Amino acid sequence: MFEQLKEMIRNYVQVADEDIHRDSRFVEDLGFNSYEFMCLVGEVEDEFDIEVEEREAAKIKTVQEALDYIATLTEE
Repeated sequence: MFEQLKEMIRNYVQVADEDIHRDSRFVEDLGFNSYEFMCLVGEVEDEFDIEVEEREAAKIKTVQEALDYIATLTEE
């Protein structure tokens, strides 16, 4: 799942694969703006066939937090 998410991240921001870490912050480290982040959320929803609540998406700051949240939704 981490590799899939990294690939999606690279669709929105210019960042090298080796610069995307589990503790990378979307805005501060990877350079996302709010629009790009919400587009990424939409792609994640499509890719994993899940529905992300906007309130929950707003709480996600790091790649690992995104992975953890996706995992909780795909387990059900």
